Amino acid sequence: MKVVAILIAVLAAVTLAYGANFQNAAFDKGEKHGIQGSLSFKNLKTLLTKKRWLGGFSFIIIASALQVIALSMAPLIVVQPVGAIALVITALLNARTSKTPITRNSWIAMAVCTVGIGTFVVQAAGVAKDVELNDASLLVVLGLLIAILIVLGVSFFTFARKAKALAYIVGAGVLYGFVASFMKVVVQRIIQGDFEWLTVLCVLATILAVVLGGWFVQSAYASGPPDLVIAGLTVIDPMVGVAIGIVVLGEAQQADLFTMICFALSGVVAVLGVWMLSKVHPELSKKARI
Repeated sequence: MKVVAILIAVLAAVTLAYGANFQNAAFDKGEKHGIQGSLSFKNLKTLLTKKRWLGGFSFIIIASALQVIALSMAPLIVVQPVGAIALVITALLNARTSKTPITRNSWIAMAVCTVGIGTFVVQAAGVAKDVELNDASLLVVLGLLIAILIVLGVSFFTFARKAKALAYIVGAGVLYGFVASFMKVVVQRIIQGDFEWLTVLCVLATILAVVLGGWFVQSAYASGPPDLVIAGLTVIDPMVGVAIGIVVLGEAQQADLFTMICFALSGVVAVLGVWMLSKVHPELSKKARI
């Protein structure tokens, strides 16, 4: 089941990469009237009229559905990091679309991201297992998400115009890490026959996180290249989800101290790769020179 779940997660990652590429292209950042910087409601109305953006949105919906299926078949800490595959695919698609060649330093940064996440998946597949979720654990995760929604919501209305692509990516990655966790939680509680008021609260909190996270993602597309956005999401998102899976859900109870240290090190390597990419990406370097 884990192997099938990983294969479905790979398919979800490919679909996500195409969705990101289509949506980013709809911003027309190289054109005179293109959308750049933070996303406004006026810009959103414009995007809703563009077939490329709507097509990309459809791909992302399909990717999300595939991710839910994968999460229903294997532990969160196995499935979620597989999305890092989308990084390389998005980089290749963006290089072709923007006619900006991928530099050697960008390849190195992406390789660091991929190695970090890949190492994590291999380790997680060996020790992770689904556990029955109790109400106390769920309340902890729900409380954390509500606190983060408040902090990021306030930040959105106060600092949005000054934020850079990486700030939007971090915010979206944290929120989507919780979204993945709650998707797993809701599916698991339905399987356990525990669909009641607490599960409904989880669904509502997930919807809020998806909306705010989606706005951050679109603002990140307006501020930076899609492969940097996907790099952040495919590293920060799984790192948050995995932390919840290990600390709160207890999916890695079989892991020994050495494995946990390896988890931490591979996570640091993956995050380092995102930071490197934000510094060396050719589109961002070009924008800085301008």
